[in-house]
This record gives sequence, structure tokens and C-alpha cells, in this order.
Amino acid sequence: MSLGLYLYGIFPELIPDTLAIKGIDEQPVSSQVVEGFTFLYSEANKEKYLASRRNLLTHERVLEETMQKGYNVLLPLQFGLVVKNWESITMQLIEPYKEQLKDLFQKLAGQREVSIKIFWDTKAELQAMMASNLDLKQERDSMEGKSLSMEEVIHIGQLIEKNLMARKQAVIEVFSHELKPLATEILESEPMTEEMIYNAAFLIPWDSESVFSKRVEAIDKRFGDRLRIRYNNFTAPYTFAQLT
Repeated sequence: MSLGLYLYGIFPELIPDTLAIKGIDEQPVSSQVVEGFTFLYSEANKEKYLASRRNLLTHERVLEETMQKGYNVLLPLQFGLVVKNWESITMQLIEPYKEQLKDLFQKLAGQREVSIKIFWDTKAELQAMMASNLDLKQERDSMEGKSLSMEEVIHIGQLIEKNLMARKQAVIEVFSHELKPLATEILESEPMTEEMIYNAAFLIPWDSESVFSKRVEAIDKRFGDRLRIRYNNFTAPYTFAQLT
């Protein structure tokens, strides 16, 4: 027995029910037009869904498979959105946000979201930094084995942090200088781990992804083994489809 409708995303165009995609709970994915917007959904067997890896990946896969079938302009909805009926969608989403939805679709037309996450080995970078800054290395080495005051500990710690940040910023500036001219919009987010030094999403023209990816590869080669780059070139545009 269906307990509601599980929603995946909104599209500005008609989508046939012949997509042959299985969604959450292995339910077939269908489409429904509401007030001129097409919603991708499946029957919900629960009122709430656990954000498990399997469920999250299924949610993403539904959207990506739909995009691969040629329906590239979409507003992805957050995981776990279950509604009782279409009337609630009209009242809670379409009526208050109709113009914003139209503006977002216009913004995303012909565009795609790609993302870059850059990682480095903090210990290796610290060693390399010391090797290239002999004055700092000598100052740090001179303190080893001594009883240091709190001021001295803070001082050397701040010097090391300042120099490490400068190395980090130098890396980020290379990516920024090379990639920003190719993007329509960029959103930089806070790194999620200590090893991650850069986390950004780029909105780029759909057909220019090959140029963008080659630019990323060229930067990757420039830095060699110093960095690990995670580049996602095909994802639903969560970053740039936010209602305000």
C-alpha cells in the first residue's frame, strides 16, 4: 500500500513514463505534470526514509539516468521528500515559489554542474615547506628539546600555519586562475576534511565539459603526485538549484 509519493526532481519539460528506471524500494519511476512543472516520483512505501548509502545512491542514480536520457535541465529535490498528494505540492512549493522555479530553470538551461575536490598529504606538505624555508626550519629545530614558554609555542605554531596556508593558497590560485574563465558561476565550499584543501562546484556550458576536463587534467599533471583531485563531471545541479 502506497503511503505517499517519493519525489526526486522537477523538470521544465514533459517526461514520458517509459523511462524504465527503478527508484527507492525498487518502485518504478514515473512523471507527473503539476501546474506546468514535471515531477519525477515513485510510490512511497514509508513515510520517512533512512539516509542510508543505498537509498542516497538510488536517489542520485534516478536523476543521473534521467539526465542521460536527454532530460538535462532539472531541479533536484533533497533526499527523503515524501508527500501525501499533488495538492500539497501545489500549495507548499509551486504557489509560493513558482517564479523562482522558472528563474532557476532559465539559469540552468544549457548548463551543467561539475565539482572539484583537491586533497594533499599535510605531513608531506609540511616537510616540503620546511625544506624550502631554511630559516623557519632552523628556528623550529632550535626549539627542539627546550622548555618553551606559551608565547614561543604560539609563535612557532603561527609561523608554520602561515607558511602552510600560503602553499595551500598558491595551489588554489592555480585552479582558480585556470578554471574560473570557463565557468558561468562558481560556488566554493568549506573543505570537509583536513586533507581536503579545495572544494568547489562550477556551473559550465553543457557542451564545454570536455574543454573543462582537459584543463583539470593539465593542472593535475603540473602538480604530479603532490595532489589528489576528485573531479565529478556528471551530477544533478544541487549547488546551483537552491530556492531562497
